[in-house]
Amino acid sequence: MLCFDIRSLEARAESVEGLLSVADPVWESDDVRPLRDGVHVHGRLSGAGHGRFYFSGTLAGHAIGECRRCLIDVELSVLEDVQLLFAEAGLDEADEDDVVPIPPGARELDMRPAVREEWLLAVPAFALCREDCKGLCPTCGVDRNSVACACVTDLDDRWAGLREVREPSN
Repeated sequence: MLCFDIRSLEARAESVEGLLSVADPVWESDDVRPLRDGVHVHGRLSGAGHGRFYFSGTLAGHAIGECRRCLIDVELSVLEDVQLLFAEAGLDEADEDDVVPIPPGARELDMRPAVREEWLLAVPAFALCREDCKGLCPTCGVDRNSVACACVTDLDDRWAGLREVREPSN
């Protein structure tokens, strides 16, 4: 459950154990969506003054990313600590970038859009299938992790000084 009655939140804190499903309409078409059952949300949501609510917890799930060197799909594990401040529109801090605004007159605090945004920020933008990935050959395009090609890579002379530092000649 990721929607809470605002009046009950003003009276007492709530434990959050929810799931943002892959099929939820909050996702947009070009989002990096979670795999399998969605984003698991765990934490505590409590009042933080009149019209303000604070969430502290974690997001967990899996996503598919593309290896930045060889372009194969890689399953990414995401586990992120999250702190969110929700504030009713009209309060001074509701206009700040790191505050999630609550629409005027809302009776329910819907965490789903904020969880979606935090998920998108938590998914690694640059994935590697493994640390020693050799990537694609810049000449013929084969995956050098599985095939050894005979291409000769032209070395740019502008990098010669750095190559000498890394591989000093005896």
